[in-house]
Amino acid sequence: MKEQTKSGFVAIVGRPNVGKSTLLNHILGFKLSITSRKPQTTRHRLLGIFTQDDLQMVFVDTPGLNAKFEKQSSEMDRFMNHQAVGVLSDVDICLHVMDARGWREEDDNVVRHLVSANVRSICAMNKVDRVNPKPKLLPVMKLASEKHPYDEIIPISALKNDGLEVLINQVGKRLPQGPHLYSEKEITDRPVRFLVAEMIREKVVRQLGDELPYRTTVVVESFSEQAKVTSIDAVIYVEKESQKGIVIGKAGSRLKSIGTASRQSIESFLHKQVFLNVVVRVHRGWTNERLALASLGYQ
Repeated sequence: MKEQTKSGFVAIVGRPNVGKSTLLNHILGFKLSITSRKPQTTRHRLLGIFTQDDLQMVFVDTPGLNAKFEKQSSEMDRFMNHQAVGVLSDVDICLHVMDARGWREEDDNVVRHLVSANVRSICAMNKVDRVNPKPKLLPVMKLASEKHPYDEIIPISALKNDGLEVLINQVGKRLPQGPHLYSEKEITDRPVRFLVAEMIREKVVRQLGDELPYRTTVVVESFSEQAKVTSIDAVIYVEKESQKGIVIGKAGSRLKSIGTASRQSIESFLHKQVFLNVVVRVHRGWTNERLALASLGYQ
């Protein structure tokens, strides 16, 4: 007799830059969420659908929870914090991803939201590959257990695929019985145009300095699929004319590099030749205007 199916929503939350998107990508075995070493690379709530036999987990990747964003420093900050906090009351369980090298004040902020949402949670202590010797993990695990009554505290390395099977099993045990919400072939609910825009934004974030990536966004204006080639027109938006020059670079060198790297990623994703045209435009103050954010896809 076939076992009854199980399915549920799993939020991936944590402070910025602890590896939430890397964890989602390695669970799925597919690069869905863009990554970089810069905090707050993730801006949107993103669904990643993991189906294994009778179990379906719908992971929700979120921007890093940051206490300073609750002080409402900009419309973009408020948007990202809302994306992260808003999901907590709508899921079956949360994965609190923390850095195994130590508990931080920002982790206390995450716990505060878990308590407020009254949602059960598992602590995923990520980056254990960077902790040596391993007994150093024990006091961190003890501290985490004192901070919050997690169902489980599981050491993992998302990058090395270490501990992910245990994590999936523990999450699966706690999901309710019910029909699968998506087909086995679906990996996300986001359209291809969104994923393509995110791939381009990833290259922007990786190639620019520490501050400018937070003043840029990418919009795919046209996406035309033919039999052998897909033509894409995309715009990188910045806030100031001076930033436009930085993105373009000397004699267009940086924009060309961003375009080449983006095209290669998109071709690998679509499995076909891509013609990509990327331009840079100024949209003054877009990170601090609600209507501007909405018009650029942040809603």
